[in-house]
Amino acid sequence: MRRPAAAAALVAAALTGTALLTGCGASSDTGNARAELSVHSAYMPQPVSASMAAGFLTIENKGGAKDELTSVTSAEAGDVTVHQTAGGVMTEAGPLTVPAHGRLVFKSGGNHLMFDQLKRAPRQGQTVPVELHFAESGTVKIEMPVKSATYNPATGH
Repeated sequence: MRRPAAAAALVAAALTGTALLTGCGASSDTGNARAELSVHSAYMPQPVSASMAAGFLTIENKGGAKDELTSVTSAEAGDVTVHQTAGGVMTEAGPLTVPAHGRLVFKSGGNHLMFDQLKRAPRQGQTVPVELHFAESGTVKIEMPVKSATYNPATGH
């Protein structure tokens, strides 16, 4: 990818509130598949606990290769873990796959992020910095907006 194109994509993503991450590697001219990740619909319900919160988002991959979300960090939490909920049971998850031409969805009652040891109590209207770490595509930084505790997105998940 040429540097001006990459810079333009980052500026556009910043202006629209969408994070964009394109994996490094061969250009699409060579036919080599790569992940093309974007993050949208991110939010954190205002936590009821001063030390713990949940986070939700969608990672979309428009590329021809899968990638894996290996970990998540935030300067606002001592620890961020990825969880899965199946059959009403929540368990910590290992790396989660973002399929080629697919999505990885984090929503209430399913995959979600758990922020532990919060350094401040996030309030509605604020944002929380989050770094998503991928096996192939590297790190993408997003600002996760804090919504009301009862927020339920109409679309996006």
